[in-house]
Amino acid sequence: MRATKMEKAISKTSLAAMVAVALLLTATAYAAAPGITGPTFYLTAQPAFLNQPDGSGIYSWGYGCPTSNPPAGYAPKPGGANMPNANCPTMQVPGPTLIVTEGQAVVVHLTNNLPTSAGNTSILFAGFTVTATGGVPGLLTQEAAPGLTVTYAFTASSPGTRAYYSGTQSDLQVEMGLYGAIIVLPLNVPSACTGGLHAANVQVELAHGESDFRLSQAAYDHDKSCYDREYLFQFAEMDANIHRQALAQVAATTGCTAGVAGCSLEVPTEPYHPAYFLINGRSMPDDMDGNYAVEYPHQPYNGNPHMHPGELTLIRVIGQGHWQHPFHEHANHVRILARDGNLILSQGNAEDLAGPLQFTTTTTPGLAFDGVFYFTGKGLNWDMYGHNPTSSDANATLPCVADTNGYYTANSGAPYAAINYYEWCQDHFKPIEAAPFGDVAAGGPATLPDADIFTNGAWYGGSMYLGPDATTRATGPTTNLLPSNVQANPANERGFAYMWHSHNEREITTNNVFPGGMLMMMLVDSREFKIDESM
Repeated sequence: MRATKMEKAISKTSLAAMVAVALLLTATAYAAAPGITGPTFYLTAQPAFLNQPDGSGIYSWGYGCPTSNPPAGYAPKPGGANMPNANCPTMQVPGPTLIVTEGQAVVVHLTNNLPTSAGNTSILFAGFTVTATGGVPGLLTQEAAPGLTVTYAFTASSPGTRAYYSGTQSDLQVEMGLYGAIIVLPLNVPSACTGGLHAANVQVELAHGESDFRLSQAAYDHDKSCYDREYLFQFAEMDANIHRQALAQVAATTGCTAGVAGCSLEVPTEPYHPAYFLINGRSMPDDMDGNYAVEYPHQPYNGNPHMHPGELTLIRVIGQGHWQHPFHEHANHVRILARDGNLILSQGNAEDLAGPLQFTTTTTPGLAFDGVFYFTGKGLNWDMYGHNPTSSDANATLPCVADTNGYYTANSGAPYAAINYYEWCQDHFKPIEAAPFGDVAAGGPATLPDADIFTNGAWYGGSMYLGPDATTRATGPTTNLLPSNVQANPANERGFAYMWHSHNEREITTNNVFPGGMLMMMLVDSREFKIDESM
């Protein structure tokens, strides 16, 4: 979404309107994998209210950064890029993403600033051998008593994406928001990731004025884990009744003394009836606003993946709630690389990755996966860039020389500045229809409706071509099929938008109102549009 976001009060929207949104959605805010860098972290656990699209403020608990010990730095910022509004509040949901490098000695100091009646709290770092000092013994780890601190130390032994979360009364504390992610970057980047088409993709970004927002060039110490862009998504849900009861009991025990009878919470967590379904602590449409947007002081991370054709996009996904969520990434399948930091390798050849190709990915509570997604336009059966051999426009007659894989890349002589870099050459010059209106005469798979009577709302650009000038290139300057809706979209944002959403229909609502919940838009743009992930 742009700075002018959708109304906070969601009204019921027809499926037709959502399809129109899916065709073309304005976007100037993107996701990436923001976080704080270590290897030493100071965290606090304390309460705050989370904003939701229906106007509710949900009392919650979360990890954050104490003002007395601010983070050493913020990520991502390779190549001089950074997110200018980056901050780590004293409480956020999810908790701060901890960014470290393989082999580092990681130290996390946790101070318990929860209400006294909430009792002790802690952090579990599953997948690591942890030494805890200070605090008091708990069921699963050392815990911080109210107002006190416990320290956890471990070695970041292997790369990957993992969850961290409270190990104290987890049915309540995780529900209240005490969870987060830790990303371990590989110590050694495989040589395959620093050359070839991956190096060329960096040059293509630079040629179009973009910065490199990756945390690394590879997800793992493996030649086939290279990627060009990355995003982190943490899925959870909230039962507002549990949060209301926690708030009421905290208010009733204000000023009590820890350990004294009656100074504790007895909040039932079953039966469980969540009404809010979250991606990175936000529900749609809020998850498409920018990272660190001021509207969400305790929900700094967004959920709006954005890419150019041909880019290998690493998605880091964690199930942080009680339920398993079936999530569908439209426009392609996702190749699973690893689960909980463990690469899925072929038994016959460790050089080959063997993760499944999934139509719908499953976010299992407490578990994480890394996967690769990409969009190229292969198989559309029309030239999505709108090339036209009879046009006088130089961009309409750009060449498409196929490399060994069938794409126009540096391997087949494509210049870095080409707007059709990574085009699928088999569809070059194929029209979507031979004439702007009416029946398809030849060469196109579809008939588009008359733009003069096709009312799609503010988000539809009137074109199925990719790029701000593609329709003019394809059909000429006099067509009524407009290349843009200038009232709603940035000047050169004419991309394809695909819904990424839960396949559990209830989970794409906010408090039972559609659309909302676990839903976001993935946007694919031509190279003319600069993806600025600092926003």
